[in-house]
Amino acid sequence: IFYTKSTKKDNNNSNSDNNSNPNTEIKDNKEEVKKVSIIDTDSNTRPFAVMINCHNAALPQAGLNNAYIVYELMVEGGITRMMALFKDKEVNKIGSVRSARTQYLDYVYENDAIYAHAGGAADADRRLANEKINHVDVDGVYGIRDTSLKRDWEHKLFTTTNLIKKGATAKGYRLTTDTKSLLKYTAKEIDMTKYNSSVANNISIKYSDYRTSNYTYDSSSKTYLRSMNSTKNTDLITGEQYKVKNILVYAVNYSSYCDHGYCLYQKIDNVGTGEGLYITDGYSVPIIWEKTSKNAKTTYKLKETGKELELNDGNTYIQIYPTSGKLTIN
Repeated sequence: IFYTKSTKKDNNNSNSDNNSNPNTEIKDNKEEVKKVSIIDTDSNTRPFAVMINCHNAALPQAGLNNAYIVYELMVEGGITRMMALFKDKEVNKIGSVRSARTQYLDYVYENDAIYAHAGGAADADRRLANEKINHVDVDGVYGIRDTSLKRDWEHKLFTTTNLIKKGATAKGYRLTTDTKSLLKYTAKEIDMTKYNSSVANNISIKYSDYRTSNYTYDSSSKTYLRSMNSTKNTDLITGEQYKVKNILVYAVNYSSYCDHGYCLYQKIDNVGTGEGLYITDGYSVPIIWEKTSKNAKTTYKLKETGKELELNDGNTYIQIYPTSGKLTIN
């Protein structure tokens, strides 16, 4: 039996009392400053980045409700895969886990994460070895096959944060990081109407004829309900539809290449700069993204002001779709 459990650190601030909000801190004994809850900004725990299966036959997925960032990119055949980041949470079922692809490694770097996967394409395996990227292959002692599921064998592999940690420890990887959060969060809800914003209640991101990711704004929770090909994207354990607070979406050029006689692998032109959208609270605003090298951190700025983008406190899906795809918002 798998289940998901979140752990929270106690607030040991000596200036707080029993009635204080655990997400607030006292500054200069005068004012309370609310802290963000999506991550512990004071934590130096190194995140885990897990390769998540998005094949239609592998749904529903498990554990994404505990990820603080999820990337969705396209792989061969127009199928997408996700890379979900976990930090300071114990998650007892994540997956199903799929094999490594080289385009995701750029985003492992920008988060200084430990990469968890199940095998990999030959060129991804070469990068993992040649660049000495810290990774744990969970197709073995660090993963569990859920044979109760009526799926093909390759769609039954799951892992846990504890198993990934055991694998990382066995390999001698450091479990702490000096890398700061990729995204800048604010605990105060952003007034999107003060920017050059547009209404964004329904979002459709077409990657290919195989995959379209959809979001519908739920004003009661101030989050987006996520679907895939207009089918609710639900969690295997809870049965609940995934809710997303923030969406970063932009298009880059994808192109096919050959390796070991297979010519459908995908590479992406993600070095440089371009425009995209930040979507939250039923609105979208134009942004500028920039990535100076494959291993560099992607930066996001508001196009209107040129200042670093601040995001609402909550989980974020980064949707990097091909220029041949289509983004529809209404």
